[in-house]
Amino acid sequence: MQELLNNPYLLPVCIFVAAALGLWSIADMFVVRSQEGEDRLRRIQGISAAASINESKSKRRDEIKQWVEKTSSVLADSVKPKTAKEADKLRQQLSYAGLRTDSAQSMYLATKVCLLIGGTLFGLLGVGIFSDGTAMWWVMGIAVGLLLFFLPGIVLGSLIKGRKQKIVLSMPDCLDLLVVCVEAGLGLDHAMRKVSEEMAESNPVLAYEISLTNMHLQMGRTREESLNDMAERNGAEELTSLSKMLIQADRFGTSIAQALRVQSESLRIKRRQKAEEKASKTAVQLLFPLVLFIFPGIFVVLVGPAAINIIEGMLTN
Repeated sequence: MQELLNNPYLLPVCIFVAAALGLWSIADMFVVRSQEGEDRLRRIQGISAAASINESKSKRRDEIKQWVEKTSSVLADSVKPKTAKEADKLRQQLSYAGLRTDSAQSMYLATKVCLLIGGTLFGLLGVGIFSDGTAMWWVMGIAVGLLLFFLPGIVLGSLIKGRKQKIVLSMPDCLDLLVVCVEAGLGLDHAMRKVSEEMAESNPVLAYEISLTNMHLQMGRTREESLNDMAERNGAEELTSLSKMLIQADRFGTSIAQALRVQSESLRIKRRQKAEEKASKTAVQLLFPLVLFIFPGIFVVLVGPAAINIIEGMLTN
């Protein structure tokens, strides 16, 4: 052991080993950093590739959208309203249904034209397959196209009715929240914003309308103009009465909380009366299904065996 320690080559070897280990650790550290840099580069390249793919997809989507809008505007020119009054009425109906984009009117009219052409071709094709080309079948084929032409109007009326019903049913809860916010010390504008945030999930239609009205207020429009606009673009009577009540309360300086409480109570009474009216109509509405579908089955079950016995008795005699 003493001889090993007295060896003159021991110290240079130890220094060489220590230097080699230090250099190897430093090199390994730089290699790891380089690998991390490469991984980061790959991630950045992947993000840029994904961004380029998304950009190309969005560009293609925009091109398709522009082509659809251009085609729909061309098709809608053949059936567009002739007067400004008819155009305003159609735009108002689309607004009641929540369709308020610039291309909504042309898309609606283009859909009617496409259904007319497609329904007529389908009806004439059925004429050519299932008939010998008589005039009645040609008339029926064209009638299919006309029925499909009026189908978007029926769907639009259903959308309007459903949207108004959603607004009316959610208004009492909205007014209660407004009363709570106003009595807590918030102004009407802040209370409307708070209510729109709270009702975004439970009643999204009314929450969107309130938030849109609040945005108009923040953009500098007067409260009267914003509330009147909210009533006009939805067409619900209850919302119109609410906007008028808020305008009157703001104009004369009366208590908004008390007015909202009275309005909420009147809406609840009206909703209960409508429910009672529908319940009273149920008996009359059930009469036709009973007569057409249930009574014939009961008649067959009760009278059928007796009729079979009578027929068998008559045949044996």
